[in-house]
Amino acid sequence: MAGNHSDPTGPDLALGIALADLPDGGKLVGHRDGEPVLLVRRGAEIFAIAAACSHYGGPLVDGLVADDSVRCPWHHACFDLRTGEALRAPALSPLTCWSVEQRGERIFVGEKRKKLSPAPRESDAGVSPERIVIVGGGAAGFAAAERLRREQYQGAIVMISDDEALPVDRPNLSKDYLAGKAPEDWIPLRKEGFYAKNGIDLRLGTKVTGIDVGASEVVLADGTRVGFNKLLLATGAEPVRLTIPGAGQPHVHTLRSLADSRRIIAQSSAARHAIVLGASFIGLEVAASLRTRGVEVHVVAPEERPMERVLGPQMGEFIRALHEENGVVFHLGHTAASIGASEVLLSSGSALAADMVVVGIGVRPRVDLAEKAGLATDRGVLVDAYLETSVPGIYAAGDIARWPDPYSGENIRVEHWVVAQRQGAAAALNMLGRRKKFTDVPFFWSQHYDVPINYVGHAEGWDTIEVEGDVAARDCLLRFKRGGRVLAVATIFRDTESLQAELAMEQSGA
Repeated sequence: MAGNHSDPTGPDLALGIALADLPDGGKLVGHRDGEPVLLVRRGAEIFAIAAACSHYGGPLVDGLVADDSVRCPWHHACFDLRTGEALRAPALSPLTCWSVEQRGERIFVGEKRKKLSPAPRESDAGVSPERIVIVGGGAAGFAAAERLRREQYQGAIVMISDDEALPVDRPNLSKDYLAGKAPEDWIPLRKEGFYAKNGIDLRLGTKVTGIDVGASEVVLADGTRVGFNKLLLATGAEPVRLTIPGAGQPHVHTLRSLADSRRIIAQSSAARHAIVLGASFIGLEVAASLRTRGVEVHVVAPEERPMERVLGPQMGEFIRALHEENGVVFHLGHTAASIGASEVLLSSGSALAADMVVVGIGVRPRVDLAEKAGLATDRGVLVDAYLETSVPGIYAAGDIARWPDPYSGENIRVEHWVVAQRQGAAAALNMLGRRKKFTDVPFFWSQHYDVPINYVGHAEGWDTIEVEGDVAARDCLLRFKRGGRVLAVATIFRDTESLQAELAMEQSGA
């Protein structure tokens, strides 16, 4: 999950380097007082910033410099070169910056710069809202609360989550944490003290049952009402549940929460045979994690190739072969008919041994609250470019939001972690009256054993897939095109090209 901190490499930047060693547009890693430092030159300006991304420690020297920012090659976080501020999720924490001095033809890195907190400012729309309520404790809800305080918002923040756990790094629940490679103390996005320190009234295990639009109040399950001046709905999605006989047994799991992941881990220690129902991203990441734990895994799914609907046949074949190399057995073109105490009966009539079953057959956006409140919905909650719903003062972000995408020209809804975080941050600014359109290009990553797949854009359908490189050799870029236009790009170990594709889509959709 996090980057490894090894002995400093490169030159000691306190002693200086030749200006000629850092050409215009160049990047160089050295160190100052034992800490890795990235130098970036843009014309006459030279910036010194921490060399590792604050998200998972990605090497920023391999990233992309655009304007006065640098983007991480791993998961597309973005940082301001001048201030170190985390401009885009999935990074939330800023990077350290150092002073830089040029003496003649040499560059020297000086002391760390002190980070100056911005002064509190009123809403750009006039009076700042007294209380902002956030419904949801996932990626979008947390990012909104964090950004509000980062913007020095002085009003009350009430964050209501029906989960019992603090907001967590959900991608890890099916990846490194489930595989046993990441300790649990890495999972919370922030420790418990963060919320009290920042004046965020976090109410866990609390269910919102209604929104009284006329009174500007949310109604809790116990009848309590919480008033708001602005409201963010970030209720996320919930797993689709099986309805076949035996689906309610204790050894049958879905994976959405930290509690779900803990239960799967606990059961996997004694399990010999696991069945994963569904060849989705979550399903196959679970399969990879359980194989890492030494559990025999069979995957049952109705499609011909795993993940073909999103990534196409070439990538689907590769993903299947990759999992088979690691011992996963596929039963494609099949569905489960029933689940017994120690086996799963398939629709074909055959039976598979099963000590545990993990169901990954998709998720549904949690739009009930919005629908009951009379907000406009269409397979999600409809929002405008500022993420505001059909009711003024109520916003939506994350898995439930269907927004106008400037690149495709369509209203889209995306169930990706980074999108949810970025929308939460954008909604925070708009609740403060900043009028910031959400124009980010969707991005997600998926990890299978040691192979990461990065995907930018959004292609619900295509007529052509252009393959550059060799998919089987794990060195490729795929362009998903419709009518000659690139809608999305998927890459394996072509991180810079993934960043370049994202930037090109941003610029063409602006």
